[in-house]
Amino acid sequence: MDSQLLPVLLLLLLQASGPWGQGPGTEGPSAEPPKEEVSEEDGVLVLSRHTLSLALREHPALLVEFYAPWCGHCKALAPEYSKAAALLAAESAKTRLAKVDGPAEPELTKEFAVTEYPTLKFFRDGNRTHPEDYTGPREAKGIAEWLRRRMGSSATRLEDEEGTQALIDAQDVVVIGFFQDLQDEDVATFLALAQDAVDMTFGLTDQPQLFQTFGLTKDTVVLFKKFDEGRADFPVDEELGLDQEELSRFLLTHSMHLVTEFNSQTSPKIFAARILNHLLLFINQTLAPHQELLADFREAATPFRGQVLFVVVDVGADNNHVLQYFGLKAEEAPTLRFINTETTKKYTPAERGPVTAASVTAFCHAVLSGKFKPYLLSQEVPPDWDQRPVKTLVGKNFEQVAFDETKNVFIKFYAPWCTHSKEMAPAWEALAKKYRDHKDIIIAELDATANELEAFVVHAFPTLKYFPAGPGRKVIEYKSARDLETLSKFLDNGGKLSEEEPTKESLAPFLETPANSTSEPKEEL
Repeated sequence: MDSQLLPVLLLLLLQASGPWGQGPGTEGPSAEPPKEEVSEEDGVLVLSRHTLSLALREHPALLVEFYAPWCGHCKALAPEYSKAAALLAAESAKTRLAKVDGPAEPELTKEFAVTEYPTLKFFRDGNRTHPEDYTGPREAKGIAEWLRRRMGSSATRLEDEEGTQALIDAQDVVVIGFFQDLQDEDVATFLALAQDAVDMTFGLTDQPQLFQTFGLTKDTVVLFKKFDEGRADFPVDEELGLDQEELSRFLLTHSMHLVTEFNSQTSPKIFAARILNHLLLFINQTLAPHQELLADFREAATPFRGQVLFVVVDVGADNNHVLQYFGLKAEEAPTLRFINTETTKKYTPAERGPVTAASVTAFCHAVLSGKFKPYLLSQEVPPDWDQRPVKTLVGKNFEQVAFDETKNVFIKFYAPWCTHSKEMAPAWEALAKKYRDHKDIIIAELDATANELEAFVVHAFPTLKYFPAGPGRKVIEYKSARDLETLSKFLDNGGKLSEEEPTKESLAPFLETPANSTSEPKEEL
């Protein structure tokens, strides 16, 4: 080789092999990707599996929402989430809000066991292994307050009567813990509860003069309110200490008005009160004779506090969904209805008499003692219920059709307002047309918001159930894909699928009636 070419070849080899001859240089195909930066959208950090660790290192307090682009509840939360981020930013708070597109980041959803959307998790001090589940409200102020109470004190320390009275006067409901020793375990229990109860203002004190001012001789949690009794005391058990669950139930019960008017603002609190029995008075607030009934209704409520929640529903307001749920028309007011929200059983007075304190009390006692039978809603059977490919069922003809021992009956239980029910309607109609000539197969549907069944309660829409022919009243719940091919395969195999997998599309949560609990709205993966 020409000796003049040797230095040139060595130089080329060194350039190709990178530093110290250990492989391709920084411009080669195996070069490390450029470091990703965390992006923002409306004040909310947008994270991926590559940037989550970076965000955890940079932010000591991080609330992360796992969402799905198709999730309706996520879309409803989005503007409130951004407002909460803006509120915290205006305070120069250390807490940041972030979000992760769950379907696009399966590794993260698996790591954090995300099974429904939206799911929110709170990370503190970069701890990736033990995030705290978010348990707060879904509106901006509530989100911000939930985070503030985790990063600071959840209760105001009170030293004198002037400051205590100022706190009491500032809000409709104020909770103050009077503890002789602020190092006691009961104080930690009190503060832990205060972290989550963001709709109430909390204070605490150990000052003897304040015990004296408010007539206390032992540790007590006092709820001050600007309505009804004005004050409710929860003495701390000297032997067992402060029970957080019992205190929570006490505060929820006594922070409610004796009589609560049902509307979009009060409904979440009504269902969060954990009182299963609700008595509803339906009136027209524009009519003076109807308004006069409220005094008697309130009088009857006092002895039932904590056992029965007394609720007023204005039939003249936007409460048609409540009327529909109880099978009522506005012109039937004034009238009473009783419901147990756990069993969803409804009760109506035996006779339509005047609404007085005595009649309301007697009705409550009768229902609670088991003397009344619940009633079931049912529409009338349409004359042409069996004329279309999809048969129309109601409460009054459900039993005879569904449990006909000579027929295999496939029923869709739906809600008229449910988007998932609407989306699968064409496939259900196509299925009915495909099997219309099979004498032993019936494809039917039932509006479960207008018809109730003694056999079972429908909690989600659409719910699909298969009732095979033969004795025994067997019922098989269908939980697979809702396309024509899979539905047909299910029928052809006698109510079975060889590899039945849950559908990716979730069942729409049944959250829009007074009978349902207020667990946070979410959609399954």
